[in-house]
Amino acid sequence: MLAGSAAVATGALLGTSEAQALPRTGAKPKPTVVLVHGAFADASGWNGVAAQLIRDGYQVIAPANPLRSVATDSAYLASVLATLSGPIVVAAHSYGGIVATNAAAGNPNVKALVYVAAFAPDEGESLLELQTRFPGSKLSEAALDFRPYGEGLVDGYIKKEFFHDVFAGDVPKSTTDLMHAGQRPADARTLGEPSGAPAWKTIPSYYLVARNDQVLPAEAQRFMARRAGSQVREVGASHVAMISQPAVTADLIKHAAR
Repeated sequence: MLAGSAAVATGALLGTSEAQALPRTGAKPKPTVVLVHGAFADASGWNGVAAQLIRDGYQVIAPANPLRSVATDSAYLASVLATLSGPIVVAAHSYGGIVATNAAAGNPNVKALVYVAAFAPDEGESLLELQTRFPGSKLSEAALDFRPYGEGLVDGYIKKEFFHDVFAGDVPKSTTDLMHAGQRPADARTLGEPSGAPAWKTIPSYYLVARNDQVLPAEAQRFMARRAGSQVREVGASHVAMISQPAVTADLIKHAAR
């Protein structure tokens, strides 16, 4: 009897598992989520968010943002998006926002943009213009190391003594020490490079405002979100809200993906 009961139970479980594995007839396919990192960071900053999205059945990719110029980075991301079939949700952090804003324009597969403490510029605007439009940013020239490369080109890095408090104040220092050591710099020219026609004018957008952001002031984030007509959520987080608040960030992305 026990053996028979076990067999019935096993069969029921297998049936349930198979039912979950098979998509329901007519079920709407889940979008592919593309996670775009910003400057002074790499794609690993999205790991906590990506883990939750993958667990919930989303296809996720987090390409390496070249961080060379707005135009070339946007063209690169656009080429990545062009390889994906079906609906796409693009989520971007910080500098990644200006890249996504340009790269998603004109791509009919992109169904939603999610900005996470990110730049959402209008045409002709630059990062520096938006960062300094409202007071509060502590990412000043004094917080950066500039290292030349090539001929007349300069990369910017956040200095170690500023990295935790300015960039990621709600992340353990042991973690931010590693983030600082592995940070990917941005070409200094990106600060003043004008953005192109914004995708948020034709694609629905969502915005996660990081209230304790010391890089991109929360008021600047609210301004850009209002202008883009974004659905807005706020969280008590530093600039790296996707690291310190991965559940909140993943929840907003899933909301955008519905």
